[in-house]
Amino acid sequence: MDAVRDAQSETVIFTGADGQRLEGTTFGAGGRPVLLLHGAGQTRHSWTRAAEALAASGFRATTLDQRGHGDSAWVDDGAYAFEDFGRDAGAVLDALAQASGMKPIVVGASLGGIAGLLAEYVSAGTRLGALVLVDVTPSLAMAGLLRIKAFMSEHIETGFASLEEAAAAVARYQPGRARSASLDGLSRNLRPRADGRLRWHWDPALIEGSRNVMSGGDAVPAELRAAAAALTVPTLLVRGGASDLVTETEAAEFRRLVPGAGYVDIADAGHMVAGERNDVFAAAIIDFLEGLPPVTRTR
Repeated sequence: MDAVRDAQSETVIFTGADGQRLEGTTFGAGGRPVLLLHGAGQTRHSWTRAAEALAASGFRATTLDQRGHGDSAWVDDGAYAFEDFGRDAGAVLDALAQASGMKPIVVGASLGGIAGLLAEYVSAGTRLGALVLVDVTPSLAMAGLLRIKAFMSEHIETGFASLEEAAAAVARYQPGRARSASLDGLSRNLRPRADGRLRWHWDPALIEGSRNVMSGGDAVPAELRAAAAALTVPTLLVRGGASDLVTETEAAEFRRLVPGAGYVDIADAGHMVAGERNDVFAAAIIDFLEGLPPVTRTR
């Protein structure tokens, strides 16, 4: 793990499970490590405000661009299945634990939550200090999943002529979300290509390749249900009250699988909970994390 520090944060470089470069940002001078993992098609910048709030509360928060996203490397063999993201999460968690002497906490949204869940499962429950799942459960509402795939696929080849055009596409996908007066945040999720058009800051193989997060069939939910049922660490599920991916049905099923889990339903938030209601979201996770048992150092 290498770091480049500025006045507010550090850019950190990790080595992924397949030897690839993973880039992140760490906030906070010390404290219990928290790894924030974004959803499919997002970047680490979606967590910036939440990470700043965690740092202000005494945690050391690291946001990570997962494989194929943002400033992290694309993988040549197109390995973008859930298990691949879980293997990367495990590698980063191990690096954070070694550096801090404490078991890290994962806050994972959608794909990021699945990665954290699998990283804990394959370690037989030894990696994490706690887990926060943000609008993700082992079973997801199919209508919401198909809507996400349709949005990610729509401009995958053609891209956008301008940031304004991209903002309009996002607004159609999230009609109830207030549009930001600034396009700076959106610009971090796009990159210019040789033809001058803007395309999403992630590898198209993420959804088009033979080994991608949209494939896997019934075997994937079965493994995720087993991983959830095996959880022994403090766990919190945060659901967007207006989410079409995790409905009340999926949330109830998760709470049966993990009977000791905490649960927060954030009204008026959709699947992008942190982006839509960051103040309420940050307060909820900080309240949960501050209530954890005293940390046990690993060394």
